[in-house]
Amino acid sequence: MDKRSGIIERYRKFLPVSEQTPVVTLLEGDTPLIASRSLGSELGIDLYFKYEGLNPTCSFKDRGMTMAISKAKEEDAIAVICASTGNTAASAAAYAARGGLRCIVVIPEGKIAVGKLAQSLVHGATVVEVDKNFDQALKIVLELTEKHPITLVNSINAYRLEGQKTAAFEICDDLGDAPDYLVIPVGNAGNISAYWMGFSEYKKDGLSSKSPKLIGFQAAGAAPIVVGHPIEAPETVATAIRIGNPVRWEQANDAAKESGGYIDLVTDREILDAYEMLASKEGIFAEPASAASIAGLRKSIQEGKITGGSRVVCVLTGHGLKDPTTTRLIKNKVLQSEATSEALEKIIF
Repeated sequence: MDKRSGIIERYRKFLPVSEQTPVVTLLEGDTPLIASRSLGSELGIDLYFKYEGLNPTCSFKDRGMTMAISKAKEEDAIAVICASTGNTAASAAAYAARGGLRCIVVIPEGKIAVGKLAQSLVHGATVVEVDKNFDQALKIVLELTEKHPITLVNSINAYRLEGQKTAAFEICDDLGDAPDYLVIPVGNAGNISAYWMGFSEYKKDGLSSKSPKLIGFQAAGAAPIVVGHPIEAPETVATAIRIGNPVRWEQANDAAKESGGYIDLVTDREILDAYEMLASKEGIFAEPASAASIAGLRKSIQEGKITGGSRVVCVLTGHGLKDPTTTRLIKNKVLQSEATSEALEKIIF
């Protein structure tokens, strides 16, 4: 099977589709697993980055959305809806446009990165901003789907996880087996759950010899799973994981525990340091939520929870251009110069 056929065709035997399923695809998946050239040796591990920012709408959400929209089409839906902090909105809007469906997006007021909002609008979605946070927006959307024949495409939709689990398949295919550890950001907690589904299925099918330990990281200002209770007003620079009451909370906890891993938190300062380090040392520009996995990896190694020499994959969930305004928080700044070679020499040298 040609990799560039999209994840449904490539992994059809593992997915709940049939010949009657109208596949809506933008050729998602087949994202690169990039070997570290710097951070891995510094940390004493065999490190790889699963760069999901190179999916069609620049985030991992496309894996789940090709499934959700395809099944919505199969079920004769006329519209789809989601609440979103950005990436789900962008993906839903793109795939709905591809599938000829109306898309309605509900976003929390002032809490969506400009790149993600732009995507939602340009793909023709009806975008509605509400004066509530994500968790409250999702509650409103759920109420609407109970009253009207609209398909919900948030990660409550089981087909989303079915699509997202294919990233685990790709990691095993590329490495020849599962890694020792998978480190991943945690927001609404669907992705860590999906990876566990994928690794477990590949092991059961004999396509890998083991499953990795899953280590998830939330942002300190939005870490309900770690603190053990919902957070009414979550806040973090990592907008994609700014969620105070994850819908896959219990499933994510189960995934971490069953794998022998855990879910922890990192601060915004640690996230921003990792965000800048990943770009400047590895040449990979990922959004702040993605950098939570790098910050978490560093923390885990410092605490002795990941042993030296281990093979580790960090999941980078979205591209840095999704949230370009965050770059204003990094140390590197634009320098000013008069327009002469002499003035430029003084600054450069």
